[in-house]
Amino acid sequence: MWKEQVFEGENFNHEGFANEEWQDCQFVACSFRDADLRELVTRGCVFTECDFSGAQFNASEHANSAFLNCKFDHANFLVATFRSCKMTGSSFVKTNFSGFSIEGGDWSFANLRLQDLRGQTLKHVRFTESDLYGANLEKTDLRGADLSRAVLTNAKLAKADLRGAVLEAVDLRTLDLRGTRIDLEHAIQLAKSFGAKVE
Repeated sequence: MWKEQVFEGENFNHEGFANEEWQDCQFVACSFRDADLRELVTRGCVFTECDFSGAQFNASEHANSAFLNCKFDHANFLVATFRSCKMTGSSFVKTNFSGFSIEGGDWSFANLRLQDLRGQTLKHVRFTESDLYGANLEKTDLRGADLSRAVLTNAKLAKADLRGAVLEAVDLRTLDLRGTRIDLEHAIQLAKSFGAKVE
């Protein structure tokens, strides 16, 4: 178990950390490319500008940890769990999110372009100014999520649930909302965007 340790500029590429537990550790500009992080548990750890490209996060669990401006290209998050984590500014390219779970947390400014998030439960997650261009959000539960100023151009929202979501500065006219569940406030916002006078 690593506890309250600090690492800067370390190279952990291809190393194995399966079934380990890290608590209150700090990692700055470290590289975990193709590392085995399966069933890893992190609690209160902070990763800043780290590279996790190709890393295996299968069945890992993370609580109150922060991954700031990190890179997760081609990483595997199969059935991984993130509880109240901060992923601000991180980039996800061709990442496998199958069966993963997010419980709250802050994913603001994250790059999630073209990611497949179908059927995921993303309630109350903050996605402020995140890039969700072309993301597949079909049947995704986004109730109470904060999507303020998020890029949702070409995102697939069929049968998604947006009730209670914050959609400030999101142009609803550009979205395909067929079958999408919205609340009365969103309906009014949409009507006003088309020039209707709601009284």
